[in-house]
Amino acid sequence: MQTWNDVIRLANNGSPAPERRVEKTDAEWKQQLTAEQYHVTRQHGTERAFTGEYCEAHEAGLYACVCCGTPLYDSRTKFESGTGWPSFTQPVQENAIKYKKDTSYGMVRVEVLCNVCDAHQGHAFPDGPPPTGLRLCINSASIKLVSEKQEA
Repeated sequence: MQTWNDVIRLANNGSPAPERRVEKTDAEWKQQLTAEQYHVTRQHGTERAFTGEYCEAHEAGLYACVCCGTPLYDSRTKFESGTGWPSFTQPVQENAIKYKKDTSYGMVRVEVLCNVCDAHQGHAFPDGPPPTGLRLCINSASIKLVSEKQEA
């Protein structure tokens, strides 16, 4: 279980290596993804608040990276943050996601990326509920829900 201090350390010093890597050309990503998915995941975009498919979702299952299919978040760690984006308290495993210092738009934030394919997921904040105190604020366009009856 990661804390905010762990996230800051990982953002500054690097995350544990993933079990595999998925790398594709820009053209391959564009062919695979919708325009919005491409904008969010490959161009580090953000969908408008309260518009994402999973903002209000409550179905059980795992949320996988829309780009590479790697399971990233468990619905049991999802919570209502009121921010307009799906929010989770932790990844399914420590090396599923990575953290990167983000200084875009004149702010200092911690970006969340898929550790397997580098897809932008969203940002991490230290205002989540126990037990971690984390709010992983994730774009719906960057994930897909895989129900417990399906495989990622």
